Amino acid sequence: MKLAAIDIGSNAARLLIVDVLENKGEVEFNKVNLVRVSLRLGFDVFENGSIGTTKKIMLINTMQAFQHLMNVYKVEAVRACATSAMRDASNSEKIIQEVKQKTNIKIQVISGEEEASLIFQTHVAEKLNKDHVYLYIDVGGGSTELSFFTDGKQIYSKSFNIGTIRLLSSKWDEEEWLIMKDSIKENVKGKLPVTAIGSGGNINKVFSLSKTKEGKPISLRLLKNYHKKLSALSLHDRIEQFKLKEDRADVIVPALQIYTNVMSWANVNEIYVPKIGISDGLIRKMYFEI
Repeated sequence: MKLAAIDIGSNAARLLIVDVLENKGEVEFNKVNLVRVSLRLGFDVFENGSIGTTKKIMLINTMQAFQHLMNVYKVEAVRACATSAMRDASNSEKIIQEVKQKTNIKIQVISGEEEASLIFQTHVAEKLNKDHVYLYIDVGGGSTELSFFTDGKQIYSKSFNIGTIRLLSSKWDEEEWLIMKDSIKENVKGKLPVTAIGSGGNINKVFSLSKTKEGKPISLRLLKNYHKKLSALSLHDRIEQFKLKEDRADVIVPALQIYTNVMSWANVNEIYVPKIGISDGLIRKMYFEI
């Protein structure tokens, strides 16, 4: 069974196509293709409150391209969700209707809490050390989602309007940082050590740059070092020295600021980077519903 998930974020839109195989009661989710398109809707929304004409056309063209790809792969079912930028855009409903008319793709705008829940659907923590508790950290362009997992249960989930594009655009509230800090200190604690699980394109990139072995965590100290190094460089020098794409080179610094702050406030020293995202959670949720 081939399934597809579309994640329309504040920085990029992603199409994930997965072949789901059932074998002797076990279910395997094999990635067939992952396509990322840099739309950067957040720069319009967080600055002007709506998605401009140019970005709207880019979004529609992207959804049409995604539809063609899904037809080629003979996808049987698809779910599409949009997050922070579309939540805040005053014209999101109108654009969603236009996308539906031109592509037959129905986009659902989900809440921050739903976003956090989809990351949790991947159940990565269940495969890790049982002597730890786990904090999922998903940093996007418009928001950051946290989920705290202990003893097989999710006991805390919260979304904050702190994201990489918001920070770059200076469209964030200082008080939101304080709310996040207090919320973490109050809710992310227990008798066992806390380890983080990170998702998002920026933490994936840092993991690749660090050349850490698959399945091994990276340390808070290493993240702080990368933040210090990258912050000291111009955008051009980040691109040249670290071989980054331009749309990664600008957001990676605020992303590291968010990860390091969250980990410090939660007394977390290590973070696993299993390269998961909202799309993976969407696929799993859709499969089990079907």
